[in-house]
Amino acid sequence: MEEARKGILAMVAACVIWGLSSMYYKLLAHVPPEEVLGHRTLWSLVFFGLVLAGQGRLAEIGALMARPRALALVALAALMISANWFLFIYSIQIGHAVEASLGYYIFPLVAVALGFLFLGERHSVPKWVAVGLACVAVAGLTWGLGVAPWVSLALAGTFGIYGLVKRGVAAGPVVSVTAEVVLLAPLALVWLWGVHAQGWTGLTGRHLGAFGHDLSDSLLLMLAGPLTATPLILFSYAARRVSYATVGLVQYINPTLQFLVATLVFREAFTPWHAMAFALIWAALALYSAESLRGERAARRASSNSGTSGTTPK
Repeated sequence: MEEARKGILAMVAACVIWGLSSMYYKLLAHVPPEEVLGHRTLWSLVFFGLVLAGQGRLAEIGALMARPRALALVALAALMISANWFLFIYSIQIGHAVEASLGYYIFPLVAVALGFLFLGERHSVPKWVAVGLACVAVAGLTWGLGVAPWVSLALAGTFGIYGLVKRGVAAGPVVSVTAEVVLLAPLALVWLWGVHAQGWTGLTGRHLGAFGHDLSDSLLLMLAGPLTATPLILFSYAARRVSYATVGLVQYINPTLQFLVATLVFREAFTPWHAMAFALIWAALALYSAESLRGERAARRASSNSGTSGTTPK
């Protein structure tokens, strides 16, 4: 099988896992979200550590974190991804999975705006039209529901900032994410100690301390590690083998599956205002994707022409 096809299959597998993961977190809806997040962090560290140890790459984490600028970027990335993970878990538990899916649809358009603001990227008119459509969708949904879709905006914003910060981290995705969970692990351990030993409660006011008291809950919490790590490893594999535009297009499988699970499995409300917002977002993404593909084809043609003109005929 050619490498590009393997890459696409890996990307599809990653997005299917991400897209269906809401059903996993729904199984843990009785466990406070801070507790789920703590276990997700710790078991991800265990899984990533085993992967890197098997590859003989554990020293790369120390090398990365020994550089002050890299450590600062990793710390900021850790804060953003932890917030994103928490928001996603919390949104599923409180019945806002539709809003969560909308957030991941909005993310590519947020990335366009962040690239312009912080990286000086210049975008074509169609991409700015796509961003404008997303703004209209959010404004319309806010007007119709009487409240802004904060979950969607926060998920898109934290993931957008996370991606922006990661651009400055000179390390592969597995190494950098492992470094992030290394920094987060002490906080997770302190929180879980507080839950089990001190009876701490979080935003929901619930105290549980599920791990070790219920076998099924304990196994589910442990599963958070491979569930977090496996799609990221698949994504890393795919990103090296297929074009960035293709990766972007295939990624829409994730929020689409989230949306279908939210409406068909969780039976969450989907109002006419939601329908309007999603229709505008889908139109924006179609425009954005078409423009991205056009730009990539133009870049390939320019590269090909440059290579041809640089050869000397015999």
